[in-house]
Amino acid sequence: MLDHVLGRPSVKSRRLQVLAVLAFWSFYLFKGHRHGPPFVRYLSKISSKVLTTWQTVVFTMMYLYASRNFSTLVGLASPEPMANMYDAKYFRATWVLTALDAGFWTAMKIKKKWLRDIASLVFSAFYLIAAERADEKVRKVRGALTIEHLRVSWNKGTTPYLRAAQNLMRPRFTRWPPRAIRIPRPSTSDYKEPVSGWLYYDGPISDLEHINKMILDIPGGGFVAMDPRCNDDKLFAWAGKTGLPVLSLDYKKAPEFPYPYALNECFDVYTTIIRSKGRCIGMSGMEITSVVVTGDSAGGNLATAMTLMVLESAINRRQSSSQAELPAPDGLILLYPGLDMNIGNWMSDEQMSLIKDRRMRITNKNYLRRKSMQYNDLVGTPHQSDDDDEDPSSLTAGAKSSKLSGSAIDDSGFLDPHPEYSHANRQTWAKSPKSPAPVSKEDTKSMSHRPEPMRTRLAMASMISYFNDRVLAPEMMRAMIILYIGPHNRPDFSQDYLLSPILAPDYLLQKFPKTYFLTGERDPLVDDTVIFAGRLRRVKHAVHSQRSSQGMNGLEDITDFDEKDVAEVVLIPGISHGFTQFPTLYPPAWKLIDRCAHWAVDLLNTAETRRMSEWQSMSQRHHARAESSGDEDRPLEISVTRKAKAQQNGSEQTEEGGETNEPNGNLKKKRVNARNGSGRGTRSIVKLNSSDDLLGRRMQGLAGTLTGAHDED
Repeated sequence: MLDHVLGRPSVKSRRLQVLAVLAFWSFYLFKGHRHGPPFVRYLSKISSKVLTTWQTVVFTMMYLYASRNFSTLVGLASPEPMANMYDAKYFRATWVLTALDAGFWTAMKIKKKWLRDIASLVFSAFYLIAAERADEKVRKVRGALTIEHLRVSWNKGTTPYLRAAQNLMRPRFTRWPPRAIRIPRPSTSDYKEPVSGWLYYDGPISDLEHINKMILDIPGGGFVAMDPRCNDDKLFAWAGKTGLPVLSLDYKKAPEFPYPYALNECFDVYTTIIRSKGRCIGMSGMEITSVVVTGDSAGGNLATAMTLMVLESAINRRQSSSQAELPAPDGLILLYPGLDMNIGNWMSDEQMSLIKDRRMRITNKNYLRRKSMQYNDLVGTPHQSDDDDEDPSSLTAGAKSSKLSGSAIDDSGFLDPHPEYSHANRQTWAKSPKSPAPVSKEDTKSMSHRPEPMRTRLAMASMISYFNDRVLAPEMMRAMIILYIGPHNRPDFSQDYLLSPILAPDYLLQKFPKTYFLTGERDPLVDDTVIFAGRLRRVKHAVHSQRSSQGMNGLEDITDFDEKDVAEVVLIPGISHGFTQFPTLYPPAWKLIDRCAHWAVDLLNTAETRRMSEWQSMSQRHHARAESSGDEDRPLEISVTRKAKAQQNGSEQTEEGGETNEPNGNLKKKRVNARNGSGRGTRSIVKLNSSDDLLGRRMQGLAGTLTGAHDED
């Protein structure tokens, strides 16, 4: 109470208050009467005739417990926000995670590591019992987060006791432990330091000579924490179930290495794998390596941005013809990715149209229903559903009722919102160059402003809808973004699609490989998944429609477009973020991890089948060209065909960027220049330099608080 009276709550003032209370009662017990004040002695004399000492202690504890929960007993307790947030299994997992976070944060200031590890478990056991105290502890810490808090929370799985328990409870997927590995940088990179990683493979390294497929995993951790060993459960399962090598990158973390250092690391590793044909991890290097890229949370952001960089570099290299084109990954698997660093409150009509696409109604049904219920949950009254918005009968009924009530309906059939806010002059916004709708005489007399109606129901962003999430809170997102960007970098949140891949331009999305998305419906980042997948479908559908109308590439009809060849989204009901990182606490995650392994195998097999079909079709075209001159005179055929073939081969190499076909069906890229370009013309186009920040002092203050640069008051 004293800190509130002083108007400056702090840990020091509360500590002084506790010490003062303890000193007072210690002095009274030492100097005062041993049986207490006279009134207490009288009550003690009476109660001792009825109650024993044990009964007195129990009665006192019962009274204290009842007084603390008085509001609950009489029905005045506040509503429980977590009542309908998660399903039972996931809620139990978050209960344990919250207790662990509270316990580890409580013990994080103990200097001796062995004592800190033991104390963390002891405090966590206490918070498992005192769950409300754990929630309060976590809430207060999240209000003043630092980089140390984030790393202690997310790296707790690497502590010796938790790791030992995790190893005992995990099924045995592989016989071989993971190997630490360092991947060299390509010659086109501006950096020279190798990139660290861990290779998960169920077999000796020598067996990799017979494999030309792999999984490249980019782990999450908010860009600031969590190395691959924090994801042992998932990575061991993938390596054991697929039989393929899984390379998980241990990229450099912010704030020591802010944006875009980690992104360039991922791009350089992918470039090295493709250029060396897998020799950097032990493959033979005789065949083109097929790569599927995976990423969870922040790793999903890096995986998507890295793919965009690959596509962009391929376009620029094709234009400059300075180097062989870098092929895109064979597919992506993104687990609850964070694709938008510009946290907003409201979703635009364009974003909602992607979500409400009829072709995705089954997948987004529950997700969309919860968005439409946001208004109803606040007001407590029923409202028109999203399905009714598209029902012609409902629009007709609404039109009839509006005539009776005096309200108006615009030309698209949406009811104008009420009440109408008055302004001095009537204001209008032109949305399109089409002619305005006729205005009645009653409308021309009115000076009230009728705000433009929303084309969708109240559509709040998932980050704000689930702001009280127990795994990923807005305070943590704020801290991660500030630390990732750094105090001396100010990117354009509305255009930088390598920071926010959700903003990627259409010309890159139309070349984006097939992507699987796996996200919880209650995840604060679920909007990123649904919107990005919707953009992929819409862009590729438009490209397919255009090619079909022009009769290009032998496409037949628009009906042969399959959206599952573009993106597949799986939304798990009743769960939130990070479920694949703690399958020992949330057992259903094992099935989801197994599903991801099947996705990776399907992507690699599909890519191999596509390459074989392309090689066969190309071979058939060559045979057709060779046999087309069979009816001609033999001497004329020989003399003309040789010259034609020479011209034809030259034109094919020019059009196809120097591609030739190997007998094994792989597509081999030929170097245009004999030397690897190391000059300025062949430097990496993905280097993203930071500029001097005009608001550097403000960002320095924010980042300094998070990194603990300022001393405690």
